Order: sequence, then structure tokens, then C-alpha cells
Amino acid sequence: MIINGQATVVKHTGSHYLLAQLPGWDLFPAVLRGKIRLKGSTATNPVAVGDHVTFSVDVPEDAFVQEGGVLTDDGRRVSMEYLILENPAAITAVQPRKNYIIRKSTNLSRQSHIIAANLDRAFIIATIDYPEIKLPFLDRILVTCEVYNIPVTIVLNKVDLYRESHAEMLEAFHEIYEGAGYPVMEVSALTGEGVDALREACSGHVSLFSGVSGVGKSSLIKALDPSLDPRVGEISDVHLQGKHTTTFYEMYALSSGGFIVDTPGLRGFGLVDLKKEEIALYFPEMLRVSENCRFAPCTHTHEPGCAVKEAVETGEISYDRYSSYLGMLDEEGKYR
Repeated sequence: MIINGQATVVKHTGSHYLLAQLPGWDLFPAVLRGKIRLKGSTATNPVAVGDHVTFSVDVPEDAFVQEGGVLTDDGRRVSMEYLILENPAAITAVQPRKNYIIRKSTNLSRQSHIIAANLDRAFIIATIDYPEIKLPFLDRILVTCEVYNIPVTIVLNKVDLYRESHAEMLEAFHEIYEGAGYPVMEVSALTGEGVDALREACSGHVSLFSGVSGVGKSSLIKALDPSLDPRVGEISDVHLQGKHTTTFYEMYALSSGGFIVDTPGLRGFGLVDLKKEEIALYFPEMLRVSENCRFAPCTHTHEPGCAVKEAVETGEISYDRYSSYLGMLDEEGKYR
């Protein structure tokens, strides 16, 4: 008997997936049936963590249970043991996404990769030093969050290591990004500073944790919920960058409420399906003043009477952010 149901993808490893019927957290395996193609998508992965999917499973009568198990569309429940040991579910369709985070899949590649879907908010984990922050990389993630209307907060981890030694850099970072309109939280997974506030911000939401390797995403998740056990890595002294520890995209359920999607440390982040003339629309501080430009549209590069360039000259808009914008204009489908 073929039974259908709906669930959320909480982990994928190659062609194998784990599903859960949120907010419940009974995980069961699934595989793709046939080829799933998303209309208009160039992504290498048709199914991503956070996707709401339809699944089917061939169930004998003795595999139905009265309580627990997996709820199907017809109101019956399938034994979890049957799905795990006998016959995993088959993902047959991906339901429409409310949003997603997407990037170029590899350096200079035309293909793209969906990091996660159906997010309530994103937390971009960064460090002022060790590893040193790369503002153009951060700005690319922020632009992508703006494109797909995902509220984003920047989380500065390891502040116990550099608050005193890099006080000016820390203050400048706050000025740049809070001036642009982004909340900035200071935390330390080691000392626990700011962890309670971050846990409260995650409560009741599906949140993305992303950033470059070595910024301490896994350590921070473990600090939020000690019962979780994401892999924790070390910093490479050779390149002063983090070693990849999270291999797969995976969702965790916080005991305090809410869900976190953890991602592998990113080395690069290329913009996808964004026209050059649209990029400035996703820099909030530039959008606020652009209506005063003499010409419309304005690229904010060479035009006289450009309010954005004037705001950069007066310091109202950060030169570093403006430089990131110019770099995006110059990419021509590539990124560094």
C-alpha cells in the first residue's frame, strides 16, 4: 500500500536524507525517487536542508501503529522502525520555498548550490581576527539574505580573544554594519558571554548559522545546547584559517526551542542570478540615499550628482562597504 506524507529535510549526505515532521524530532531516512527538477533552478542540489517535501512509502498493514511513528496524509501512522530498518521513504516532490540561501557552488563555476531553505532568520558568524574577517565575503552573504528577504544578524564570536587587542577594529566594525542597519552581537562560545541572548534570539525559529571556516560555529551551537555534538575543529596555523569540520548541511533541534541549520565552513560566496543594476538595491544604506541621486537609474560609480558617492565621501556610508559593492559590479559572473 503506497502512503504519502509531508516532512522537512533536516540532513542530507549525498543522495541520502533525514526527514522530520517539525516541530517533532523523530528522524527517519529517505532517498530521492527519480529526478526532481525545480523550475528555473540552476542549483546542483534539487533538495536542501529546510525544504518541505512530499514523501511516499510502500507500507504493509502490519507496519501501521496507533501512536508515534510518522503521520501520513490520510491520518495513519507508520512505524518508525519500519522506515528505518525495512523501507526508507522516497522524496517525490519539493514544496514551494518561502526563501532560500544560494551561492555559486565552486570558484568560477556557473553552477549554484542551495545552502538552506525556508529560513526564519540567518546568523552570520564572524571573527575580527583568527581567522581575520574578510568584509567582501561577509557583504556577499548579506546581499543574498537581502535578496531573499531573510532577516540577518551578524554574530562576532571569540570576542574574549580580541576585545582589548583589537578594540579599534571592533568599534569600526560596529559602526560599519550597525550603520548599514544590521544588528551585531558579541559572543564567546568559550566564556559564555552573549550566549543566552543568542539562544533567546533563536528560540521558536528556524535559523541558519553560516560563515567561513574557523569562526566557531560548531562550538557556538554546542554552547547554546550542550546536549548537541556538532564536530569542533581547530585553526590551521599555516593559513590562519579554519579546518573544515562540518561536512554536511544539518539541522539541529535546540532543547530551548527552535532549530539551527549548520553549514560547512565556506571558502567563497558567489552571487547568483543578480543583475548588476540590482546589486545596489540590496545595500540598505545605499538604498536609503539613492533616491537623491541626480540620475535614475544610477550605478553609483561615475555619474555626477550621485548621492551614494557623496555619502561615501562624507563617511555616512562606509568606504569598505562601497568597495565591496564595486567588487561585485566587476565580477562579470566570477568571484574571488
